[in-house]
Amino acid sequence: MKEILKNIQTKITEVQAVKYVDEDWGQLNLFPGDLPVQFPCVLFDIKDGQFENIGSDRKATPKERQLGRFSLELCVAKMKLSNTSGKAPLSQKNNAWEIQDIIQMVHEKLQGFSAGENCSKLIRKSYQRIRRDDGIQEYRVSYDFEVGNV
Repeated sequence: MKEILKNIQTKITEVQAVKYVDEDWGQLNLFPGDLPVQFPCVLFDIKDGQFENIGSDRKATPKERQLGRFSLELCVAKMKLSNTSGKAPLSQKNNAWEIQDIIQMVHEKLQGFSAGENCSKLIRKSYQRIRRDDGIQEYRVSYDFEVGNV
């Protein structure tokens, strides 16, 4: 799993608009007022996984083979300092909507990307806005994938 996560991180890093890409260990929630990230950021981790036995292979280690189905969760976040009001200056509105552009650019890198050997392509599953009271815009985007012979 480590190599898969490292490959996903490398792929997200290709989006030049993203300033910080790291494993999500709670950076946005554990350090109020002094966040250890640069914005915009993408934090990621495996949200959950299920395994199914698919048989035995005496030549492999371990001998009992499994298929793993996983959900990758991205946290895309940006400090919202601009106005999206209908009467706001166009430059402010464009800056305020930037997070949607970043979500799309990350999606274009990840959708259909195979992050490792015996790994299916990432397929987007869900999109959710997280409401916060600290000025941070946060969206959660999930991708599903499978890994065989784990």
